Amino acid sequence: MSWQPSASFDALRLRAKLNALIRAFFAERDVVEVETPVMSLAGNTDPNIASFSLEFSGRTDGAPRTRWLRTSPEFPLKRLVAAGFGDCYELGRVFRDGEAGGRHNPEFTMLEWYRTGWDHRRLLTETAELVQAALFLVGRGAEFEQIGYHELYRQRLGIDPSSSSIEMLRDALGDAHIDPEGLTRDDWLDLLMTHRLQPAFPVDQLLAVVDYPASQCALARVREDDPPVAERFELYLGPLELANGYHELADAGEQRRRFERDQAVRGQREQTAPPIDGHLLAALGSGFPDCAGVALGVDRLLMAMLATDRIADVLAFAFPRA
Repeated sequence: MSWQPSASFDALRLRAKLNALIRAFFAERDVVEVETPVMSLAGNTDPNIASFSLEFSGRTDGAPRTRWLRTSPEFPLKRLVAAGFGDCYELGRVFRDGEAGGRHNPEFTMLEWYRTGWDHRRLLTETAELVQAALFLVGRGAEFEQIGYHELYRQRLGIDPSSSSIEMLRDALGDAHIDPEGLTRDDWLDLLMTHRLQPAFPVDQLLAVVDYPASQCALARVREDDPPVAERFELYLGPLELANGYHELADAGEQRRRFERDQAVRGQREQTAPPIDGHLLAALGSGFPDCAGVALGVDRLLMAMLATDRIADVLAFAFPRA
């Protein structure tokens, strides 16, 4: 019956235990829980993420009526860090348009936190500790390993992400049939991750992939290695991606250029372009401390804890029943 919960009562009780564990984990480490706006003047410019928007009908004192539901709490959390608040986290709902299916729900729970004076590798260790503690709730564990992005592709697919030709990348996909129209090198690399690499990750392994190609920097710093790499990690439990973390970019000018590149791609794809977050740029320009941040999908973690590939199994009421 459609009015009944999507998840079992045991799954809902496990979510409550996980939330309590998360709060205790950060309380022990003096990382403060905060709440930031769900509706924003700006949206996410990432061309691969679609934002919900809404129109406010009340008094705005000249501010725009169009507001955007957050796809993560990243920008306001960074504003708090820039203002000098220190280490902080938020556990709450985020929203992404067009993402509904077996593993996706348009609204879901994200945990995001920031550590001042840390780089991405130190934060990665803490993220793995949190996931291990969560698995302990269900009597499970996972072997933790790290591997560089370039080494992963060379070792398991026999290709170099930086120098292999597009044809070699396409051939490495095997029998997966993909329309090549408009796809870039990074698109092919992403397809290799989702179609060839992730499905083969062992279910009892917690695998961290670190130091991505500079072209996939997102909001991370770029380190001038040969080739240059983005100081970024993604954490997988088996085939499920759980977390994405960065040694955070602190350069307001570079951040604006990245936002503008996103907007240009959106224009080429004839996508709606949400406003760039001027508050974030101003915060970065005021002097942003050296820090690292990470976002972790709580629903994904619960799915892994319960060994299910259906997000509905960990939601009180999934999208079709909302």
